[in-house]
Amino acid sequence: MKVFYNILGVLAVLLGILGIFLPLLPTTPFLLLASACFARGSVRLHRWLIGHRVFGKYIANFEAGHGIPLKGKIVATIMLWGSMAWSSRHFDSIAILIMMGVIGACVSTYMWWYLPTLKLPRAPAEPAAPADRIVSRTELP
Repeated sequence: MKVFYNILGVLAVLLGILGIFLPLLPTTPFLLLASACFARGSVRLHRWLIGHRVFGKYIANFEAGHGIPLKGKIVATIMLWGSMAWSSRHFDSIAILIMMGVIGACVSTYMWWYLPTLKLPRAPAEPAAPADRIVSRTELP
């Protein structure tokens, strides 16, 4: 069974990588599927995916129940509805258009109401340079 999970995980990673370049193929669900498969099939592959410099922190935060950052939700929503709007131009069937709308609404509902938003730490404010400081009359020469 572990071999099956590993093969499915590798296929999911490959589809996720393709999804970076193909607008209608989602990356995140495939990488989450790969993570779930690797967790059951190979500790080494799961560690590799969690430690990946690009995807690792997002997958680790999702698995820990922290959710995804607000920026990620906004980008995902824009890409979801944009790609569905673009795709809808190619279908004449009202049933397919309704199905696409229902799927988009379900995904958006899950993402915005049930998936937690990861609170990222704010960058510390830089101190003002001395030239930017307001000088009072008593400090003038």
